[in-house]
Amino acid sequence: MSEVKSELSVSDAARDYLSGLPEEEVEPARTEVFRFIRWFGKDRAISQITPAEIGNFAERLSISDTEYLGKLECVRGFLLYSKKKAWCKTNLATHLKAHKSKAVKKTSAISRTGQVETIAVTQEGYDKMAAELETLKNARYEVIEEVRKAAADKDFRENAPLHAARERRGKIEGRIMEVEAALKSSVVFDKNQNTGLKVCLGDSVVLCDLKSGQELCYTLVSSSEVDPAKGKISGASPIGKAVIDRKQGDTIDITAPVGKMRFQIKQIKR
Repeated sequence: MSEVKSELSVSDAARDYLSGLPEEEVEPARTEVFRFIRWFGKDRAISQITPAEIGNFAERLSISDTEYLGKLECVRGFLLYSKKKAWCKTNLATHLKAHKSKAVKKTSAISRTGQVETIAVTQEGYDKMAAELETLKNARYEVIEEVRKAAADKDFRENAPLHAARERRGKIEGRIMEVEAALKSSVVFDKNQNTGLKVCLGDSVVLCDLKSGQELCYTLVSSSEVDPAKGKISGASPIGKAVIDRKQGDTIDITAPVGKMRFQIKQIKR
């Protein structure tokens, strides 16, 4: 029986792992494994790394993009390989977990008082996010089954379907966290509460250019619902800011690259 390489350094273990990966997987794996090396030190014995340290490493990683969990999978593959080679006494990969609470903190806006700020959205926008979340959760079950079937091969280094399924799962899980965080911080704007005649989020407004007579119609939505092709503009846009809380018949000035433009609010549609 060969002697266990219990004192193998992190850098030597990484070099061995990367050398056995398929060519198309080496580059993305190298980036994340090298991040791991920089964190723990290239001369650190991999056998000395503790589960608590792995948890701390995962906690400090950035999750600002949807590739977050896919990147974690790259490091997880390395740790699984290390356990398989008996360089580690425990399976450190099980301690490399994504932290949902951190995703919420990253995605949600935080006010100066430390409170999570709510984001006003239309009912249509909220329903659209909820539908996307349901679709993503259904896709999650499918990709978990893909991972299970691909993992049955047992050869993690040469198993391209397994790596592809893991990467897809990482993207899905990352997007699920983003949508869940957005839904948690969203508040549906109830237009019925606006008993006055002022423009509010969710309204459509017809504007008349007082110089050319041209009429334009816009629907004010949250920034996540903007769709210029359908005339949906953000309430935080120059036009949105100019018309919000104004009444039918009011005249507004908007500064554009071509100069100052003057419009009259001809109609408010709810």
